[in-house]
Amino acid sequence: MKKIVFISLLLISCVMVTYFFILNPKEKPLPIINPVDVNPEMVDSSISRKGFGHTIGDFSFTDQNGKEFSSNEMTGKVCVVEYFFTTCGTICPKMNEQMMRIHNEFKTNPNVLMLSFTVDPETDTVEQMKRYADGHGADAKQWRFLTGKKEALYHVARTSFFVLKPAEAENQGDAGSDFIHTNNFVLIDQKKQIRGYYDGTSPTEVNQLMHDMNRLISNE
Repeated sequence: MKKIVFISLLLISCVMVTYFFILNPKEKPLPIINPVDVNPEMVDSSISRKGFGHTIGDFSFTDQNGKEFSSNEMTGKVCVVEYFFTTCGTICPKMNEQMMRIHNEFKTNPNVLMLSFTVDPETDTVEQMKRYADGHGADAKQWRFLTGKKEALYHVARTSFFVLKPAEAENQGDAGSDFIHTNNFVLIDQKKQIRGYYDGTSPTEVNQLMHDMNRLISNE
């Protein structure tokens, strides 16, 4: 009888070990991404060798309601960032369809921010951004469409988020610029650190992004 009990307990222990370490493994912490971890094309040369301590730099732009938005508002929030332009007819509609999915998933969560920066501020005025935001059902409390001076927008992209690369030929980039925005969504944590890049045109990768957002919200 004792032998049977011992074998039974041993089997139960084996099942528990199998569940916790094989069937339900603990996920690894999300990476903290620095400039050296990114394709050098995407990074301003002034910080390309920085290997630790990178956080989103200071900036201030105008949202779709004409209100100032500063990088200080990102502190303590889980943020998703993209660069796009409203007249883009290629990847941007796919990206913002996925941004709408994220918005719908987290729209009741005050600890989530979504930031859509334009690469074409000459066209994307406050009024234009407002029309575009309304067309995507964006609640400005959570999803901010940001415009401002092109030089400043591009500087932040190249020194903070790493989502603009030089065009292969002059004036062949987005909206006639010398730069092309990627299709990446950038995940930023509560300390303004980059924690991941995801293909914003891929529902599968955006599913992973939303999963990782929940991990950050729950402090991993």
